[in-house]
Amino acid sequence: MALAVCLLFDSPTERTLRRLWQRLEADGVPTLATHTHGRHVPHLSLAVLRSWDLDAVRAAMESLPDAGPTPVRFDAVAAFRRGRMHLVPAVTSTLATRQERVVAALDATDEDLHRHYVPGVWSPHVTVAPRVRLDQTPLVLEAAYEILPLTGTLTRAALVDAGTGTVHPLPTVP
Repeated sequence: MALAVCLLFDSPTERTLRRLWQRLEADGVPTLATHTHGRHVPHLSLAVLRSWDLDAVRAAMESLPDAGPTPVRFDAVAAFRRGRMHLVPAVTSTLATRQERVVAALDATDEDLHRHYVPGVWSPHVTVAPRVRLDQTPLVLEAAYEILPLTGTLTRAALVDAGTGTVHPLPTVP
């Protein structure tokens, strides 16, 4: 599967996102709450690796200075290919620089970066529902627009194994 370098939310924002998942699940729209292993956490991925050495990736992330928490504001919903629907944050220079710094550190490890996470191609997002049918789109939009705009803080970081849902917390926030 994949390993993602993720920023994780403060508790109030995480609760809001999980309530959004619960509402959509109640409406019959599968979300990350039940997708694959069902262990997903609300997150914003800075990089996704298609192959990796966990120790090398951890060392690369721990070599970066602690950038600390960063505020994020969501005011839009996006539909990506194959029915994937997301909340889209405003792209601040801080967020873009953080993502570029993470990818630069990963370049030194020779890991296989997913093509959608190359700086300049990367579209920051928080996944709401991974497989939305066209007729379910209005349900997702209605539920999302009830919580938007949403301002939160990305307070923690982790390496997340997408195949198992295993979260490997990082001691700093790259």
